Amino acid sequence: MQHFLESFSDTAANLACDEWLLQRCDSSDSPCEVLRIWENPELAAILGRSSKTAVEINAAYCQQNGIPAFRRCSGGASVMIGPGCLMYAVVLDYRLRPHLRMLDRAHAYVMEKMQTALAACGIVTQFLGTCDLTVDSRKFSGNSLRCQRNSFLYHGTLLYDFDLALLHQCLGIPPRQPDYRAGRGHQEFVTNLPVDRAKLTAALLEAWNPSSPYPVSDLKAIESLAASKYRDAAWNNKL
Repeated sequence: MQHFLESFSDTAANLACDEWLLQRCDSSDSPCEVLRIWENPELAAILGRSSKTAVEINAAYCQQNGIPAFRRCSGGASVMIGPGCLMYAVVLDYRLRPHLRMLDRAHAYVMEKMQTALAACGIVTQFLGTCDLTVDSRKFSGNSLRCQRNSFLYHGTLLYDFDLALLHQCLGIPPRQPDYRAGRGHQEFVTNLPVDRAKLTAALLEAWNPSSPYPVSDLKAIESLAASKYRDAAWNNKL
């Protein structure tokens, strides 16, 4: 496994980078795995691939407050990202890990790695729902995946210093909720981790143990994907 620790200056490029890494690894002639850690410099609402904007986003509030909405390539419900929300993505190779083609095993494998990282920070976590990480039954990490022929992308959020009031203001109540949520609103359901970004990043690197940097020489390809897809209103507003 290699690592890529760069954050881009805009949301579209950051979302495009995750998908670009998946495409590159999936088309590689030999197994290819990457850990990416990044943080978006601006607030943004991020829709899941099949999320309905009218249901999951408070578009009026976002527009009035200059908060853009984008759609990612993976499934799951809508989330907020920005300063105080560390993002991670791993591209894992089925040629090395054929058992992870079973989705429950893929979720369990990645969540166990993330829990190991957080345990090194002294944080006891629980893996609840389909792919939520929680502290005392309050969610701090939502995750989703996208599968290709040879590889899959697993990525998610890690809230550590985020303005949680924004969740209530910008997001609707998701149409599908895990039982453990028990009807709680965003501010009662979600929490920040008691750790800073530097320690969290170091713990992720230790748990995943990448051997070297991933060489990203073709930044134009990431920008091209960002322009053709992630800045395209037809993609972002398709539902």
